[in-house]
Amino acid sequence: MAKKKKKAVKKKVLKRKITKKKAIKKPAKKKILKRKPAKKAAKKKKIPRKKAKEGLLGVVTHYFPHVRAAVIKLKAPLKVGDIIKVKGHTTDFTQTITSLQIDRVPITEAKRGQEIGLLVNSRVRQHDEVYKG
Repeated sequence: MAKKKKKAVKKKVLKRKITKKKAIKKPAKKKILKRKPAKKAAKKKKIPRKKAKEGLLGVVTHYFPHVRAAVIKLKAPLKVGDIIKVKGHTTDFTQTITSLQIDRVPITEAKRGQEIGLLVNSRVRQHDEVYKG
């Protein structure tokens, strides 16, 4: 018998496509905002303190419009007959003191630190300043 020659069967070589591996993305970290470091004390500008105003008698703390009276916190002594000037954002007038009261009791003199009631000729507002006129 004749030997059959085996045909050489060529195997097909499968070519694999080369693919790039995808990098696994990690979740993004939250950005932490950093504050700028504080400026050194040498670079700070010194803010001058407000000087005590000359002639300041006190500050208006309350106003009663029906009786036209003001409550004033005194920073200097005050007495009946003194001339005062009331100065504020919308207020500016001068008058002579005719009546002083502490807790509805008439007085003639008031000391520093007391809150007094005072009849005024015009409307005043809180934080208006009272000066010697």
